[in-house]
Amino acid sequence: MYTGIFNQHWQNRRIAKGAAGNTGVQMGGWFNKEINSFADLQGLKMRMPGLGGEVLKRAGGTPVLLPGGEIFPSLQSGAIDATEWVGPYNDVAFGLHKAAKYYYYPGWHEPGTTLECFINKAALEALPKDLQVIVRNAIRVANEDMLADFTAKNNRALEQLVNEHNIELRKFPDEVLQKLKALSDEVVAEEAAQDEKTKKVFDSFVKFRDQAVKWHQVSEQAYLNARNPV
Repeated sequence: MYTGIFNQHWQNRRIAKGAAGNTGVQMGGWFNKEINSFADLQGLKMRMPGLGGEVLKRAGGTPVLLPGGEIFPSLQSGAIDATEWVGPYNDVAFGLHKAAKYYYYPGWHEPGTTLECFINKAALEALPKDLQVIVRNAIRVANEDMLADFTAKNNRALEQLVNEHNIELRKFPDEVLQKLKALSDEVVAEEAAQDEKTKKVFDSFVKFRDQAVKWHQVSEQAYLNARNPV
């Protein structure tokens, strides 16, 4: 899906591109108050940009836009009630565990961030064929390496947060996740309906996502459930 549709879109602009990095699934964020019901989102001041911020707004919260350097002091001072950032490894480095008590999951608003590499298509095609292959493979490997690196470092950082810093790891209540999903579907569908290209990408994404969910339910998810029964 990613290379096919996106390459169709960019080829008229004479640009070659590829996924060159991925954080994997992110966390739900740091909170200075418990989220026990959907009503707890009412009036919540949370640093959350983009479509996630629009969903929060429709849930009754107040999305706040802040550059990275202002997140910690704003959370510590109470200027905001909560913030999303990335995941355990990055969040520890940012010191967010020193400013908030509750660490919520899952990252319903951001399943992962994809970094992209854009290349002048004419410059790429001017290279010998073997070097073109090397460049494309380097981009692909960078994506795989980053995802593996984040996974390994997040494993260790989460243990550190729970066992050394004694943060309270919480799962969003099912009611909250269900209502946020409904609002998310609404927001994304509105964005997708704005033009045909966006709708084409969205429809392809939804088709792939639905297939992936079915497969993961009987593969990775089923394996993890078998190894860690509740």
